[in-house]
Amino acid sequence: MSELAGIRLIVGLGNPGEQYEATRHNVGFWLVDRIAEDFHETFRAESKFFGHLARIRVCGADLRLLKPSTYMNRSGQSIAAVARFYSIPPEQILVAHDELDHPVGQVRLKQGGGHAGHNGLRDTIDALGGSRDFWRLRIGIAHPGDRTLVTGYVLGRPSKADAEQIDAALADAERILDDLVAGRFQIAMNRLHSQRRD
Repeated sequence: MSELAGIRLIVGLGNPGEQYEATRHNVGFWLVDRIAEDFHETFRAESKFFGHLARIRVCGADLRLLKPSTYMNRSGQSIAAVARFYSIPPEQILVAHDELDHPVGQVRLKQGGGHAGHNGLRDTIDALGGSRDFWRLRIGIAHPGDRTLVTGYVLGRPSKADAEQIDAALADAERILDDLVAGRFQIAMNRLHSQRRD
């Protein structure tokens, strides 16, 4: 399997600033922070990429981790800048984000699709010239039940029990890192989706 077949850029979506660090909307940041820490790597601010970037080696291939320093609704500016500079096509990008339509602690991998009202995904699609071919890691945070409560909910902190479930889901996601980089997407999905969260 060619190293070019798999994921070369993992983007964690979130909002910059201490006030947002522990909020549900920042679970994408939580994932890439976790990966960088496990590989003993640190993020560096890169103004030309409008974000913070780290590089690790997985399965003999370079994998870049990105946290846009723009707000969520401008995430695509950072993603597109990195993708252009390193010549990474959309199908080799994985965007990790919070997902209202999945229960807390459920994580799902998919390629393509719409933005379902998620401003970070909406801007990413626009910035990538309308391409929806990038992969998404959808990290379940559940829905508050009423659409009028969504903004406050995603910008709020999960309960201790919910945070523990999300953390366990991120650990599941991290275990498929080798498969993602090697382009073994079906194996990655089978492994990830077989995990059960009660």
